[in-house]
Amino acid sequence: MWGYLTKNYEVTNTMRPAFDANFKHNYQSHLKHLKFKGLQPKTIDAYARAIRHIGVYFDYQLEELPEHQLADYFSDLQASHSWSAAKLDLYGLKFYYTHVLHKPKVMINFIRP
Repeated sequence: MWGYLTKNYEVTNTMRPAFDANFKHNYQSHLKHLKFKGLQPKTIDAYARAIRHIGVYFDYQLEELPEHQLADYFSDLQASHSWSAAKLDLYGLKFYYTHVLHKPKVMINFIRP
């Protein structure tokens, strides 16, 4: 359900064609920015996985997510995963919005341990 990561970070789950090109382009850009910033391999893995998870959840339309939809996502995530997993997804999304979409950081202040 969440998508898969190959050894070279390719998105291998099936996506609808309309979203395929845009999401894959942005995802590859995300990976480049993660590497350019000198992040550690485990951080790159976590942030890349976060974008794939969020992409699946929102049908690969990440550009204009309102806060209430993000709240739903993180609520569902916290119900099934640890607080640390939710935090990594949040940080991955913030990085994606800042460096790929060039938008203000996602302001989700309700995630607490």
